[in-house]
Amino acid sequence: MPKYTNKGRGAERQPPPPPRRVEVVVTEGLEPLARKELRRLGRSVRLEDGGPPGVIGVAYTGELRALLGLRAATSAYLVRSFAVPRPKALLGDEQLRATVALCEAVLRPHPPGSFRTLFLSAAGADTAVLGRLKQELATRLGLELGAEDGDLLLRLRRSQDGSGWELLARISPRPLATRTWRVCNREGALNGPVAHAMAALTAPTSEDRYLNLGFGSGTLLVERLLLGPARRAIGCDTSAEALACAEANLAAAELAGRCELHAWDVRALPLADASVDVITADLPFGHLVGSHANNLELYPALLGEAARVARPGARVALLSHEIRLMERLLAATSAWAVEETTRVDVGGLYPRIFLLRRR
Repeated sequence: MPKYTNKGRGAERQPPPPPRRVEVVVTEGLEPLARKELRRLGRSVRLEDGGPPGVIGVAYTGELRALLGLRAATSAYLVRSFAVPRPKALLGDEQLRATVALCEAVLRPHPPGSFRTLFLSAAGADTAVLGRLKQELATRLGLELGAEDGDLLLRLRRSQDGSGWELLARISPRPLATRTWRVCNREGALNGPVAHAMAALTAPTSEDRYLNLGFGSGTLLVERLLLGPARRAIGCDTSAEALACAEANLAAAELAGRCELHAWDVRALPLADASVDVITADLPFGHLVGSHANNLELYPALLGEAARVARPGARVALLSHEIRLMERLLAATSAWAVEETTRVDVGGLYPRIFLLRRR
C-alpha cells in the first residue's frame, strides 16, 4: 500500500511569511508618487501611515529583488529592531546571528561579488564596541571594511521610543537613485527619481509625440522612454557637450534608436504648430546653470514657443527654481492651465515641478 500523504483537498496551506520592515527613502515632495509605485507591487506591500518627510515605512512580505526596480525612491533599507539597552549587546551570540542574517538577506538577490566592502554609519561609529561589531560582521560576511562608504551600508540608530536599537541595511550596493545607465554626468544634471517623477506626472502613453527641451545629459529622455515607448521622442539642446553626453547615456540605457537629438534653440523650434503631446524641461535655476538675468529673457520665450508647438490638452512638466518668475509668467498668460505644483528637495534647493496643460 502506498504511504498516505497529506496533499490535495485537505492539505493545510503554509502560513504566509511574517512581514519584514523596509524603509524607503525618497526625495521630499515625491512621497505620493513613491507610495503609488509601491502599491503596484500588490499585496506584498502594506504602507505605514505618517513618518518623517522623505521616508516611507513598509511592512513587506515579497522578495527584496522586486524593490530593486523602484524608480521614484532614492534608496531602501531592510530594518531589524533589537530590544537591547546598548549597542554592546549586539555582540551577543543571538543578536549577532540575527544581524548577519539581516545582511545575508540583502546580499542574496545580487550576483556574487556585488558587495565588497562594509560600512557602518552610527553615532559613535569609531568607538571600540562598534569597531568590534564592524570587524565581526565583515569577517563573517567575507567583506572588507570601507573607509568612508561601503557597498553594504549599515545604519544603527535608537528606536523611536528609546527602548532599543534599530539596524538598517541598504538593499543595494549603490543608492537606487544611482542609475546604471549614467555613464556621463554634467554639472547641475537632474537626478533620476525627479526625472522619473516628471515623466510619470505627464501620464505617458505609446501615442505621445514627446519633446524634451534642453536635454542636458539626457536624464529626462531616458526616464521617459524607460516608462514605455512614444510615437516620437525628440530632444533638443544647443550644447555640443550636452549632445555627446546624452548620446552616451542613451546608448548605455539601450535607447539610442528610440529618440531624436537635435541642436535646436528652444526659443525657435522647427516644429509645426500644435504638433506635440507632451513637453518636459529642467529649466536653468540661475545657480550652477544660467543666471537670473538670462532667465528673465529665456523663460517667457520658452513658454511662448512651447505653447505654439503644444496641441490643445498637451501635458507639460517643467522643473524650475525661479518660482516667482514662473508664477508671474503663468498668471499672465491664458495658454497654460496649472494643474499642480510639487515642491521637491534637490540637494538643498527646493524647486517646483510645474504640471501644466495647454488650454
